[in-house]
Amino acid sequence: MTDISMTSAQSQSQTGKIVLRWLLYIALGLFALFYLMPLFVMITTSLKSLDEIRTGDLIALPREVTFDAWRTAWSGACTGIQCEGVRPYFWNSILIAIPAVAISTLLGAMNGYVVAHWRFRGANIIFSLMLFGCFIPFQVVLLPMARTLGIMGIAGTIPGLIFVHVIYGLGFTTLFFRNYYVTIPAELTKAAKVDGAGFFRIFWSIFLPLSLPIIVVTVIWQFTQIWNDFLFGVSFSQAGTQPVTVALNNIVNSTTGVKEYNVDMAAAIIAALPTLFVYVVAGKYFIRGLTAGSVKG
Repeated sequence: MTDISMTSAQSQSQTGKIVLRWLLYIALGLFALFYLMPLFVMITTSLKSLDEIRTGDLIALPREVTFDAWRTAWSGACTGIQCEGVRPYFWNSILIAIPAVAISTLLGAMNGYVVAHWRFRGANIIFSLMLFGCFIPFQVVLLPMARTLGIMGIAGTIPGLIFVHVIYGLGFTTLFFRNYYVTIPAELTKAAKVDGAGFFRIFWSIFLPLSLPIIVVTVIWQFTQIWNDFLFGVSFSQAGTQPVTVALNNIVNSTTGVKEYNVDMAAAIIAALPTLFVYVVAGKYFIRGLTAGSVKG
């Protein structure tokens, strides 16, 4: 009788766990649908004609799929004074993001390597000041940065925007690499020094090959911040060098002619595609990299 009771209790417990698991799945699915609904509306709206948008349901599927809005958003169509799509600005963002990400990641790796394993007088103060720079609001640096770009002769240029993003992102990249490198045993550095290896030889041959997880984190972080930036892009650019976020703002806020909601949605999706692609492809490595340097030893 005891065995039968134990078996019945175990069966009920197992059934309860299965029910709870399915309830959890249903709840997570509902939350996912709730958060994905704006994306669904954007995609469906971008595939509708203006007439269907005016007369149809907001969340209904398009009765007739058309990609005219996507072509207009990418290449532009001359309506009033607006003749340009997001294409040139999209390439501007690529020209800004890729060098800025590469340079800030490399400099952050070297800075993190120095403050983690090459102790010197004032290292903690310098690192603290760099961390302080991470939390300075963007608006505070606009005027001094504009002055600096003017003195350097790169104001309103793509190299100027690259310089701005490298400088502002350096504190974050240094923080990421420093926290990762402190988990690497100091004995490796000491042994390499005994063998005659210098600063750069140790960095390139030992630390950099071990840095893939934190490099992925830094690249995703920097690319997302730079690609989605609007304030620096609108403040330090001019016609011909503006990033895609500025172009998207201009398209959405255009008051010439009829408001083309399908074009606005298509342009917004095009502008978001690179960051969405990065997170879909490397999202799991981002979490792994964040936790890789969380425990020392």
